[in-house]
Amino acid sequence: MEEYAREPCPWRIVDDCGGAFTMGTIGGGIFQAIKGFRNSPVGVNHRLRGSLTAIKTRAPQLGGSFAVWGGLFSMIDCSMVQVRGKEDPWNSITSGALTGAILAARNGPVAMVGSAAMGGILLALIEGAGILLTRFASAQFPNAARTHDSEIQSLIYIVL
Repeated sequence: MEEYAREPCPWRIVDDCGGAFTMGTIGGGIFQAIKGFRNSPVGVNHRLRGSLTAIKTRAPQLGGSFAVWGGLFSMIDCSMVQVRGKEDPWNSITSGALTGAILAARNGPVAMVGSAAMGGILLALIEGAGILLTRFASAQFPNAARTHDSEIQSLIYIVL
C-alpha cells in the first residue's frame, strides 16, 4: 500500500504558498462578487459592474493574504519536521498556532495569544477530522489490507 507522499520541504513551501494564493483568490472572488452585487445600485448593469469591480479590487488582496498565511505555515511546518525528525499532527497544530501568533504580532501580545489559540484549535480540528476520516475509511474496507498469497500478512491482519 502506497501512502500519499508530499513534496520535499523547499518545494512544499512554494507549492503550499501557490495553493493558498489560488484558494484565496477564487474564494475571495466568489465572496466579493456576491458582496459587490449586493452593494451596488439597482439595475443589472450597475450590479454586474459593481461585482466585477469588487472582484478586481479585493480578490488579489485576499489571495495575497492567504499566500502569506500558507507560506508561513509551511515554513514553520518544515522547520518542525526538521527539528523533531518526524511528521505527525503535532507539527501542523504547532505550525497553525505559531502562524497565528506571528501574523498577529503587530496587534500586541493579547492578540498574539488569541490568534495562536485559534490557529492551534483550527488545525487540531482539521487534523482530528482527517484522522477520523482515515479510520472510518479503513473500517469500511477491512479486507483490502489482506492478500491471499502471504500467510504473514494474514496473521498481522488477524492480530490487528
